[in-house]
Amino acid sequence: MNSNGVVEWAVVESDIGPLLLAAADAGLVSVVFHARPEVREKAVGQLRARLGAEPVENPGSARLAEPIRQLAAYFAGSLREFSLELDWSLTSGFNRQVLRELATGVPYGAVAGYGDLAERVGQPGAAQAVGVAMGSNPLPVVVPCHRVVESGGGLGGFGGGLETKRKLLALEGVLPQPLF
Repeated sequence: MNSNGVVEWAVVESDIGPLLLAAADAGLVSVVFHARPEVREKAVGQLRARLGAEPVENPGSARLAEPIRQLAAYFAGSLREFSLELDWSLTSGFNRQVLRELATGVPYGAVAGYGDLAERVGQPGAAQAVGVAMGSNPLPVVVPCHRVVESGGGLGGFGGGLETKRKLLALEGVLPQPLF
């Protein structure tokens, strides 16, 4: 439980469908894919339960202005590195450690294997646990779990669905753009 006070959220359109963004005093706290009404409701309920605050829908929120601007620039291809204040309160322990390493250590246009990341945080052999950490990432796109792939060349899993992962990797030039 943290005393974040107010949590504000809004849904924005993107190239990968509607995203729900939520921010608290410390920064952006959550990015949720496929934010259709039923997904929104569930996400807001989870924020309420986990942050102990009543999330308020506020598309004009000053807290959300910069995340919205940077995500739009990212999808337009003009931003390669997010510089946002992030609130890590929805993740902890090993997961937080791995996600922080990912956020700082795997730049735009690059990919890393699950095993690579495990080694980078001093836990060689914890590739599966890294997969779990990616699946629990509260800040996808901004903390780029789409850049984590299988060492054999497979895409690996992805909370937003493989089609979304493909689109993000194509946007970053890692994969060819689909032909249709």
